[in-house]
Amino acid sequence: MFLGEFQHSLDDKARLTIPAKFRDGLGGSFILTRGLDQCLFVFPRADFEALEERLRAMPLSRGDARQFVRFLFSGATECDLDKQGRVLIPANLREYASLKQDCFVVGVGPRVEIWSGERWKAYSEGAESSFNELAESLMDLNL
Repeated sequence: MFLGEFQHSLDDKARLTIPAKFRDGLGGSFILTRGLDQCLFVFPRADFEALEERLRAMPLSRGDARQFVRFLFSGATECDLDKQGRVLIPANLREYASLKQDCFVVGVGPRVEIWSGERWKAYSEGAESSFNELAESLMDLNL
């Protein structure tokens, strides 16, 4: 399980340090792809393969299913960490998530998310202001 929020910077070669706490859980090879809310999703390989199996079961006749699968898989890339625990973020994914220098690497349970600093701060402020309402609306989940 991935937990926590870490602020890191993209270096001049578009590499981002993945927090040491996350490295073992991601394994030697992991998947980086476009996520929701204009962030990037990082999945351990086995979890991405399990997601792929669930998506494969969706009916091909549904336009929304095809669109989601295209969005998720067309942006996906297999990544490895270098010896310093950094990952190279491809240009198309940097552009999608508006990653500049300031980034946040966030543990979200089964996955890691990478956010631009500006977007993460805005998202966090908005989510924080509505946290009580969100909790009330999700009470049926027995949190």
